[in-house]
Amino acid sequence: MISNGLCPSTADRIRGSLVGGAAGDALGYAIEFQSEASIFSRYGAEGITSYEYDTHRGCALFSDDTQMTLFSAAGILAADTARAAGREDTSLLKYVCRAYLDWLKTQDYAGFRFRSRKDLQIPNGVSWILDIPELFSLRAPGNTCLASLRTRAKAAETDDFIGTPVNNSKGCGGVMRTAPAALRYLPGVNTALTLPEVDLISAQMAAVTHGHPLGYLPSAVINHVLSRILTETGQIDLKAYVLDARETVFALFAGNPGLPVLIGLIDRAVLLSENDLPDLDNIHRLGEGWVGEETMAIALYCVLRYPSDFSKCLQTAVNHRGDSDSTGAVAGNLAGAVTGYDAIEEKWKTGLELLPVLLEIADDLASPVPADLEAAPEWKAKYTEMRRP
Repeated sequence: MISNGLCPSTADRIRGSLVGGAAGDALGYAIEFQSEASIFSRYGAEGITSYEYDTHRGCALFSDDTQMTLFSAAGILAADTARAAGREDTSLLKYVCRAYLDWLKTQDYAGFRFRSRKDLQIPNGVSWILDIPELFSLRAPGNTCLASLRTRAKAAETDDFIGTPVNNSKGCGGVMRTAPAALRYLPGVNTALTLPEVDLISAQMAAVTHGHPLGYLPSAVINHVLSRILTETGQIDLKAYVLDARETVFALFAGNPGLPVLIGLIDRAVLLSENDLPDLDNIHRLGEGWVGEETMAIALYCVLRYPSDFSKCLQTAVNHRGDSDSTGAVAGNLAGAVTGYDAIEEKWKTGLELLPVLLEIADDLASPVPADLEAAPEWKAKYTEMRRP
């Protein structure tokens, strides 16, 4: 179990998780698609251990993983605000899907010299972050996400994405973006939702674009562990949370054909985290992270192996031949929640792309919808008028 002395506040853990995910994403994005021989030849025996700054932007860029995570948060917060305002159209999952369609607009218009969404004739969506020009950038977006969202855009709206799959993909493009569900809905703290209900929401969010069970089940597992971290008031016991996630998801999705592989990889990640073999050897036994269950397993392994060392967790999660930005992002979500934002080393904050926006959205996720929107003009602008204040 982990004791950090002064326990970070819940709001600090939420900040830590969102920023931690972006940090792991940015660290891994610099070496995505590189071989291990190339990584260790260029960076040394430990691999990449600090950001590479983009020469044009002068900061550490994150990938589509964090882009989509931010749109997940925007959709969730817009849905919550609509519900609090008593509107008829308040389906959380419909709003999340609409937010992903907003992200798709940023990809379709990437490469244009950004002026404003009005000048580019971008229709209003549900995401105020459409007003952030830096998000109109191609960061190796997944073809599955792009194709799936184009299909969803032409189909009737639904709030059951598991039941209406548009493909049979189990890529990691679902699990890498769903953390905001766990960051927003804390069972027993700020919501009437139960933890299994939050797990199901997380899986449904991933299933918007990934229809194979192993494309959406990992989101339920990761967010279950994340929820347990965020709602813990005493010492953190990550292994217990992982095993609890295993049992809860097994019961919640009883009979799902993806469960045997999922459960097997969870068990393997736990077992490997307790041995004394080199990390890279262990990660090779979990996969490369291109598919959802492998990203889940590598992230779980890294946070179990280094529960009190945020930097080592991130570095281990990205220095391999697989999908480094996604494994780094998910491991960073977990490790950042354990550590809390204030205790994360400054090297991961300095130069991180859109850090003020990340912190702003994290703080919004940690805050209730204002009772009087007229008295909260910034919130109203972002989540009712869908514009940057």
